[in-house]
Amino acid sequence: VSTVRTYLEAIAPIVNPPENMVVSTGFAVIRPSLNIHKKYAAYLLRAEGFIKEVVARSVGVSYPAINASELVNIKTVLPSFAEQLSIASFLDHETAKIDTLIEEQKTLIRLLQEKRQAVISHAVTKGLNPDVQLKDSGVEWLGQVPEHWKVSPLKYLVRDTSGIQMGPFGGMLKELEYVETGFKLYGQENTISGDFSKGTRWLTQERYNDLSNYNLENGDIVLTRKGSLGNARLIDSLKTPGVIDSDTIRVRVNLAKLNGEFLSLLMHEAHYIAEQIQRTRRGSVLPGLNSETISNLKIMAPPLTEQNELMIEIKKLTKFYDHSLDECFLRCDLLAERRTALISAAVTGKIDVRDWVAPTQKQQNHQPEAAPCN
Repeated sequence: VSTVRTYLEAIAPIVNPPENMVVSTGFAVIRPSLNIHKKYAAYLLRAEGFIKEVVARSVGVSYPAINASELVNIKTVLPSFAEQLSIASFLDHETAKIDTLIEEQKTLIRLLQEKRQAVISHAVTKGLNPDVQLKDSGVEWLGQVPEHWKVSPLKYLVRDTSGIQMGPFGGMLKELEYVETGFKLYGQENTISGDFSKGTRWLTQERYNDLSNYNLENGDIVLTRKGSLGNARLIDSLKTPGVIDSDTIRVRVNLAKLNGEFLSLLMHEAHYIAEQIQRTRRGSVLPGLNSETISNLKIMAPPLTEQNELMIEIKKLTKFYDHSLDECFLRCDLLAERRTALISAAVTGKIDVRDWVAPTQKQQNHQPEAAPCN
């Protein structure tokens, strides 16, 4: 059981661990006694009521935590050992069906995302006119591009010398605040999720002014220095002023040459961008990206008016995929909620499973399929 940031509900049973496995600081290990079946305990400690109690007993603002002595004082229900076995067997069977449905949705999500990416990648590398004249890009792995498109290093498409900016390092970010000041420090958490309302790292106005070279504005693109370059976001509705941290790079495009939304889409979807990054990394000992790598990225783009038109058409082309993906994610969320509710009901006796017997394979084959979530 994770004892820090308990609102994340990080609780998991340990199944077939290796002999040399240990648990790090920040976790409490709950080992069931002889009168508690391990499978029942695994479900009991993931029931909604237990999780709420853990969160309620946690203290702290930035990293709410619960200590082990408080954790083990939480009261739970304990049916007979025989009934524990029945509950565990029932939940094994029923949650397996829900998990299968969730995996089917995740498979569909992956297929939809791949198809969506293929549509976008073709649009931002070949355009929408199938009859357009092509020319050799001059870059072996880039191939042919539309004749009137230009291939240029990104550094020639940004606003000025600070158009590509890595976040501040070391002592420049000292004296952070963990209460709201009105000036935020943004990083990977925001860039990966796309949610710039997240975060608990704050700066005083004086520190914000000192770090003004690293500030964020609407229209900027931010990307993470570590991991996939696909973690890039266009800032379009920033509500709280702030600066980027050392794990982040800011790109401020020249709007007379490049549509920021178009560049953000390239960073996310275009295979040729990822290929450049991988080629750069192969010969580098640095673990992350830097401003030089990003500055030298070869960007393939049509004239600005065509970029704007392309973005309108791409939104139309991807509308179906976006709608379908939203539905799949919603189904996954509903199935997960159903799973949690089922576990909570079973371990607290809301469902009587004392006489429950697992159906045979023949009986299961004759059962109607589960209705999809609407």
